[in-house]
Amino acid sequence: MHPNAERVQAALRAHGCSGQVIELAASTRTAEEAAAAIGTTVAQIAKSLIFLVGGDPVLVIASGINRVSLSRLTDHVGTLAFRPDAGTVKRLTGFPIGGIPPVGHATSPRVLIDIDLIHHREIWAAAGTPNAVFRTTPEELVRITGGKVVEVREE
Repeated sequence: MHPNAERVQAALRAHGCSGQVIELAASTRTAEEAAAAIGTTVAQIAKSLIFLVGGDPVLVIASGINRVSLSRLTDHVGTLAFRPDAGTVKRLTGFPIGGIPPVGHATSPRVLIDIDLIHHREIWAAAGTPNAVFRTTPEELVRITGGKVVEVREE
């Protein structure tokens, strides 16, 4: 298993999760690729996006079918948020874009979770590489991230 995927698996175990990291031959870099590789809907993909707010990371975990509204995000965090470059994301999380998991980050981010994910019985999240994923539930995702469930979808 790739060291990043092992790190995510260890973080899941540390949070008391029984979910298993799965490494796939197909790419899971985008929500569409992940859904096709797993055999699920794009809506059930929990995509992890990093934003910066005053230099601090904010992790938004959004449904794969949704675009994050910067105005809604700004309302939730109280100030303007922006997307950092790939190098900054890797430095803050320890993971590449396309493989950012909800747990195991180098710098613990503030976490916001898309309310649209809550409507699914199971969801899938990246596990540290653009080919690794793990299955979880919305309730478990909230528990292991300490995330706040909010409306983030762009209308």
